[in-house]
Amino acid sequence: MTLSSQREETIAAIATAVSAGQGGIAVVRISGPSAEDIGKSVVSIPGAQTWESHSVLYGHVTDLGNNERIDEVLVLIMKAPRSFTGEDVIEIHCHGGLISVRRVLERVLLHPNARRALPGEFSQRAVLNGRLELTQAEAISDLIAARSRKAAQLAMAGVDGGIQRRITSLRETLLDQLSEIEARVDFEDELPCLDEKQLLKTILKVQIELKELINDANRGECLRQGLKVAIVGRPNVGKSSLLNRLSKRERAIVTELPGTTRDLLESEIVLEGVPITLLDTAGIRRTKDKIEQLGINKSHHALLAADVVILVFDISTGWTQGDTELLDQIPTDTAKLVVGNKIDLPIQDLPYSYKEKLKEIMPDAIFSAQTGEGETVLIEKLLEKCGANETQSLVIALNERQTDLASQAILALEKTQEVSDQKLPWDFWTIDLRQAITTLGEITGEEITEAVLDRIFSRFCIGK
Repeated sequence: MTLSSQREETIAAIATAVSAGQGGIAVVRISGPSAEDIGKSVVSIPGAQTWESHSVLYGHVTDLGNNERIDEVLVLIMKAPRSFTGEDVIEIHCHGGLISVRRVLERVLLHPNARRALPGEFSQRAVLNGRLELTQAEAISDLIAARSRKAAQLAMAGVDGGIQRRITSLRETLLDQLSEIEARVDFEDELPCLDEKQLLKTILKVQIELKELINDANRGECLRQGLKVAIVGRPNVGKSSLLNRLSKRERAIVTELPGTTRDLLESEIVLEGVPITLLDTAGIRRTKDKIEQLGINKSHHALLAADVVILVFDISTGWTQGDTELLDQIPTDTAKLVVGNKIDLPIQDLPYSYKEKLKEIMPDAIFSAQTGEGETVLIEKLLEKCGANETQSLVIALNERQTDLASQAILALEKTQEVSDQKLPWDFWTIDLRQAITTLGEITGEEITEAVLDRIFSRFCIGK
């Protein structure tokens, strides 16, 4: 089925989050040429009411078979082109929860001209109808998925057109250069010579700006996806206490007995705009307890999969061979933070070798999970390891698809330098410039196929 034939159909879906006992209202969105007819057949409106655009009507959704009232609703009417999709849109606002909204949608889908919307199909129609640019639609998806205020701010910059304007400006610069070159190809004898050095300088400037955008995107990725921080250490060094302290709640059971944590515990926190999933792991030690062994195996997996590892050791008893073995297990390319816990306890008399080892290790932070002493420094050090200090200046950030295309554009532009070095005719310059222009057009949606659009919007949630 082609996009044009799909757009002739009327689609419907639940446009709000659905959860038992949560949310006062829920919204069923209908978009397409039959939206108003479907709304009139589904909702009984008392009295003689006019279905005017941008008006709200009160009524009830009734069962098709026995006229039983399903829910009391408000109907919002938005006629083309003044709607999110640019088509006729009807929104039925019913009570939240699970049952009512699903029954309302089922009632809508009984209409012969209605079908269930595909993931992201409302946004896709908004782009196809010129209501949104492609980068704006993608930014709306990021806004919905944002897990922190900073991530939401970055997404909103995309919704406001920041990414679109930046990429369009770079693309137009390349289009200007391409037109100058093509003019020389067609009318070389009638036009003054093109300044090759200036041309290369302009292309290099575009490359530099694209590389800056890619660097910003890499820094902003942690704001979108969040980071996994694994807390590892020997039994009873205070891993669970550290988790509870950072989470500001009693997420893990804490006792003086070693081996209390038998499984991975997760806690979601946000530090300086960066969503972080803390993983409290089972204390890694040799044990014959099969259940504890399962937890320790999960700890090893978490250690390998984490973006940052916090290695906790008991500073009151000193660094041990077990701590060294754990440190050696952390992948060399994984950021790590060595934390000495229990500074509230008196330092025990340590063997000389352990004292020297402690000096050699130089913990990144010393801390008391019991009293909170050293917590501020610990958080600062963790944010440094997470790269949070590099995200505060971000204004816009490309998503993964856009970043890949920007990288492809850079590769195409780099080839122009090779063409110049080989003293090839202007025709050869146009090949790589066109490739870069086309690739940037895929970012903005000016050069894109139906298959690519389908793939992009299939990642969106249903109802968006």
